[in-house]
Amino acid sequence: MHDQILLGKYYPGNSILHRLDPRTKFILMLVLMITILIPRTAFPLILICVYSFIMMLISKVPIREILKSLKSVIFILSFAFLINLFTGKGEIIFQFYFLKITEEGLKNAIIMSSRLIFLVLDTTLLLTLTTTSLQLADAIESLLKPLKIFHVPAHEIAMMISIALRFVPTLMEETDKIIKAQNSRGANFDAGGFFTKIKGYVSIIVPLFVSSFRRASELAFAMEARCYRGGEGRTKLKELKYSKLDLAFTMVFLLACTTILISHYQFANLL
Repeated sequence: MHDQILLGKYYPGNSILHRLDPRTKFILMLVLMITILIPRTAFPLILICVYSFIMMLISKVPIREILKSLKSVIFILSFAFLINLFTGKGEIIFQFYFLKITEEGLKNAIIMSSRLIFLVLDTTLLLTLTTTSLQLADAIESLLKPLKIFHVPAHEIAMMISIALRFVPTLMEETDKIIKAQNSRGANFDAGGFFTKIKGYVSIIVPLFVSSFRRASELAFAMEARCYRGGEGRTKLKELKYSKLDLAFTMVFLLACTTILISHYQFANLL
């Protein structure tokens, strides 16, 4: 089970994306999200597809690993596709009782699904698979530092995010172990109706919560024993530094996003 969850899962490598400063990747991810959500025509989405494929190649991460990120959002993708498919207006292509598929609905369904797919794949590639949870936490702390004048606890926020990301795979592994242990005791989570299955999963949720609280308590005692008192006066083993690679990649990345937006406004009348 936990192998299908990519949150907090890092794929080691030495590609261009791996060597980028995590702050650069975090900012570019925000730019990319905005760029993907704007186009509503075919040609910009084709460009996004091409650029996404190029990023997959330069990341040197197996495409199979990247595509695994879609498994966790397959329900959302299907739901978004169906909602847009049956709520469009215009010329009717197919009708079954009160369900109608129109040209506009089909167009919106394809565009919305494509945007969601590119969002998941590209953000997973930029942040999850090529950036460790510690690097991501350091990037967030560095980006939030200017907000310290407003008394925003940047270090504490970064620490919480780092701990949360670190324990996602651990909790999924713990859940897998509990399910196997309950199965060995004769538990069957596939039999019975909906409410019977819900009651059966209580035997998983309760020990999982107990295990989570125990781990949280152990972590708190460990941090207390090491005299952890927050971020004041603390140093880092590896300081974040911008490099020429970050500058070059940012320029190319922004140029690609600009071409996508220009194509969107230039070909607004195409599908």
